[in-house]
Amino acid sequence: MEWENIENTCVMCLGDIMLDTFVYGSIERISPEAPIPVFKKHRKFSVLGGAGNVVRNLAALGCKTVYIGVSGMDAIGESVRQFLELLPSVTSIILPERGRKTPHKTRFVSQGQQVLRVDDETVMPLSDSTVEAVIETCLAYLPSCQAVVLSDYDKGFLTPILCEKVINAARNLGIPVIVDPKGHDYKRYLGATLLKPNAKELVSITKMPVQSNDDVVVAAKRLRTDIQVDHVLVTRSQEGMTLVSEQEITHIPTQAREVYDVSGAGDTVIATLTVALALGQTVLEAATLANCAAGIAVGKAGTAVVTRTELENKCDETSSRKIATLEHLLPLLTQWRRQHLRIGFTNGCFDLLHLGHLHILKQARQTCDRLIVALNSDSSVKELKGETRPIQNQETRAEILAALEIVDAVVIFSEDTPLVLIEQILPDVLIKGADYRVDQVVGADIVQAHGGRVFLAELLPGNSTSKTIARLEPAA
Repeated sequence: MEWENIENTCVMCLGDIMLDTFVYGSIERISPEAPIPVFKKHRKFSVLGGAGNVVRNLAALGCKTVYIGVSGMDAIGESVRQFLELLPSVTSIILPERGRKTPHKTRFVSQGQQVLRVDDETVMPLSDSTVEAVIETCLAYLPSCQAVVLSDYDKGFLTPILCEKVINAARNLGIPVIVDPKGHDYKRYLGATLLKPNAKELVSITKMPVQSNDDVVVAAKRLRTDIQVDHVLVTRSQEGMTLVSEQEITHIPTQAREVYDVSGAGDTVIATLTVALALGQTVLEAATLANCAAGIAVGKAGTAVVTRTELENKCDETSSRKIATLEHLLPLLTQWRRQHLRIGFTNGCFDLLHLGHLHILKQARQTCDRLIVALNSDSSVKELKGETRPIQNQETRAEILAALEIVDAVVIFSEDTPLVLIEQILPDVLIKGADYRVDQVVGADIVQAHGGRVFLAELLPGNSTSKTIARLEPAA
């Protein structure tokens, strides 16, 4: 992902802000007064929570942020303001409202586990006058923003009229609106660009099962239609994420190796997703990046943020892990099949990646949940194309392919054909260009005999590596 314009990119964040306090201690005995554990406090600290944690993540990624919210006229509200003032490139407008408590959540943690959470808050809709003031403020700042995120914690800030006014104004300006929903009134998000419920929330709002990938897709489609949003991204804990759009359904596997603490991970996801969309990434690219950020966040303690440097390093590491030998690929195949994911397979030299290649790869990815690209080795390309090829060595070609979000694994082979790989992988879908007939595709009979199918991808006329090279050569 290109981050060059991040400092000039502005995101508006609206939502319920709160203070998260973490109390760390130990439990070594049961109280003599009652059958309860005795918690011995060692240390305590506080950070911004709720929409405030979204703002923290936006700031950590390096974009400008306009946060608009409300607080009570209390000490916690003052603490929230002070924390916001410390964040770089953040403009915060917090309207105080009499009779409201600023939400404060206190978590008690022992040996890495939360043992108790205490919530001190007021849950009630904003007054009409406050709603009017918030809308007026939003409309004033909106034209200078590239994306809007609604971080709903169901404390009463995101009222139906507020959501309606902001979503409609943003849509008229061509600004995407990304929603992290809560509660049971999703109609308030009508017309947003993307809705990000978790699996539990999806069940609650649709009353439909989400036990399998197909279940999730059906429920997400229903939600997408009912709320008239462009995309639904379902976060599914250890199952990763599922993105459902009008023309695209993608299952994105989790990247978390060890889950230490899930507090605030959803805020990291929504912030990363919003920044990526603000920078012009596709929804799939943004979702994949957000999934990567989630993998970092859950490996941290407390309500953690993910920095741009961490995300860049993680993405580089992920690209490198995509390049695998058959030996390392087979266990991954087993994992994918346990998740009932469709596995696609295509192959080629990919010497100079051009638009024709991308056209075929995008079609290939739409036929499956995981796409494996078998790449001809340098010696294999030389045999096929002549002594002057390849232009780029196999390591470079593999890295470029692995950097594509639509590619899930790259494996290099040296034989004339990928037949041995196909026999070992047994993909569900075998993809080749439409310049072949099915009976000409290497491995077609093997795939079909195991219940798979062959897909012939439409070609993009006028695009080939040979033609590209010819244009680069000086005229005789």
